[in-house]
Amino acid sequence: MNAATFFPENIKAALKNNSPGEWIPKLPNDCIRLHSGYPAPALIPDEELKEAVVSLLDVERDLPLHYLGSPSIAKLKKQVEERLEKRGISVSGKELLITSGACQAIDLIARIFLDQETIVAIESPTYMEALEIFQNYTKSIISIPVDENGLQTDVLEEVLVERKRKGLAQPRFLYTIPTYHNPTGTTMTIERRQHVLELADSYNFFIVEDDAYGELSFDKNPSTLKGMDKKSRVLHVGSLSKVVAPGMRIGWIVGASEIIHASAWFKKDLDHPFAQATMATFIANIDFEEKLLTLRDTYRAKCAVLLSALELYLPKSVSWYIPKGGYFVWIKIPGVDTSKMLTEALSEGVSYIPGKYFFLDQTDGTEFLRLSFSYEDEKEIAKGIQRLGRVVEASL
Repeated sequence: MNAATFFPENIKAALKNNSPGEWIPKLPNDCIRLHSGYPAPALIPDEELKEAVVSLLDVERDLPLHYLGSPSIAKLKKQVEERLEKRGISVSGKELLITSGACQAIDLIARIFLDQETIVAIESPTYMEALEIFQNYTKSIISIPVDENGLQTDVLEEVLVERKRKGLAQPRFLYTIPTYHNPTGTTMTIERRQHVLELADSYNFFIVEDDAYGELSFDKNPSTLKGMDKKSRVLHVGSLSKVVAPGMRIGWIVGASEIIHASAWFKKDLDHPFAQATMATFIANIDFEEKLLTLRDTYRAKCAVLLSALELYLPKSVSWYIPKGGYFVWIKIPGVDTSKMLTEALSEGVSYIPGKYFFLDQTDGTEFLRLSFSYEDEKEIAKGIQRLGRVVEASL
């Protein structure tokens, strides 16, 4: 018996897409990991988290270990509200849902809004796991290009105008990473932020703002789309994965109470109450602003090392965007297939993610690659770019 024949058509369609995690390179032992989009081991607060676990269990005993969890879960929600307030987002309890990471938040939004015929608009390139999620729910995806100033809202407007002229359905929502974009590292200008909000109102769609890197600024943080939103058009998705620890799986959605209610309905009890209670205790025990300053200083310095090494070791034909925060630098190597070049790079002892995995049409990403400066230390970053430079020179 072939059990797959019992799957409904939408599941069969989703399973025809690329396998989740296909983009993760198979690394040799001595490889410098410039593909890794997660915090450096030295920045994971393992001792503080250990102390939080001990403190939590000393005070609450068995409560955090039950299905319903502990009073600390409500405390976490309040702490997130306070962090959002610092980003210019005022939120009531009915407008916030804690999730098991940003990916669960995105999946819940997709589940509520999409079916196989419903249209979603995404950036091109975009976060590959969000792309995988949307492909699980719909076959109707529109890509809008990104440049050094973020989403090209003029192109989005042209698409919307043309669809209206032809009597075609408009997107149910636009998914965007406006601040320290993954993978390009770019930041949407304030003018484009205002424009996309106007378009959402004029053409009646929602905006899903993925703000996973929003607190990792090198200078001044731009206004969030949600903070600028006067018409309840924006669903704000956030996470503590990039600033605390990805394995804790703490994220959230901020949006209209009806959407939060529907999201909670489908999320049910797919939570990790112990992780949430531990995170609440951890945040209460530390100076979070001081921690953010340390992270920002560290990543700013690492990014500077990577950019200097690119100037020193890569050919003049290679170009890149300069990020103002986050984890990533986006590279273009004209005339080179970065997927094929990866084999040589791994042999040389350096990794990256080929650009094709960030595009709906993978042929659009042939000449691009994503580098991350978050994981390795400054010495290893410089060494890794030197290795990459040799590989690029040989590939041209």
